[in-house]
Amino acid sequence: MAEPPCSGQGSNGSPVAFGAVVSSEAILKAENAAVEMYRFAALMLGNEAEALSLVENSVATVEVDPCADPCAAKGLVRERVLDGALEIMHRQDPASFADLPAADSGSCLEGDDDMAISGTEITELVSGAGRGPLRDWLNRLSQAQRAVFVQRAVLGSSNADTARAINRFAKPSIWTAEAVSSLFRQALCTLASSLVRSAPATQV
Repeated sequence: MAEPPCSGQGSNGSPVAFGAVVSSEAILKAENAAVEMYRFAALMLGNEAEALSLVENSVATVEVDPCADPCAAKGLVRERVLDGALEIMHRQDPASFADLPAADSGSCLEGDDDMAISGTEITELVSGAGRGPLRDWLNRLSQAQRAVFVQRAVLGSSNADTARAINRFAKPSIWTAEAVSSLFRQALCTLASSLVRSAPATQV
């Protein structure tokens, strides 16, 4: 007698689409990833409606196998949304990604380990009351600057991973880990300066 298929598989053993009603850890992780990636996409694109559409379309194409590693579902959603956001940004401003940033000889940071603004402060800006100033600042960046900053600061991608992601769409594919690092350090400096200027003056 044949064993019943794993929960979430069809009668032929193939994975079911994400939208199917299946109760499993894999589906839950994919749903949680979709929520997280919506916030990421909104910061990347600067448009919440466009971000929601991107996440919905990306998730609809993801097939989840509940018998596989549950984290695989989260990774699939993250990959699809990231690529979708970068494709849109490259289409909107291809010239922004065509040239590498100038060397940051005047950067306020000495190296990759230095931070003009802490990781905790960035988290608060993304999820707390600082979202307004952060989004205003992001809207003043080029698409390439925005893509680098949001991937590094929000998604937690490394310099090398960020460069590889950008190069999947950049023509020519010239981005390097060093270029991403340089642009990210510059962005951290300008963000810190922007926050200082926007902070209310302290009453004496």
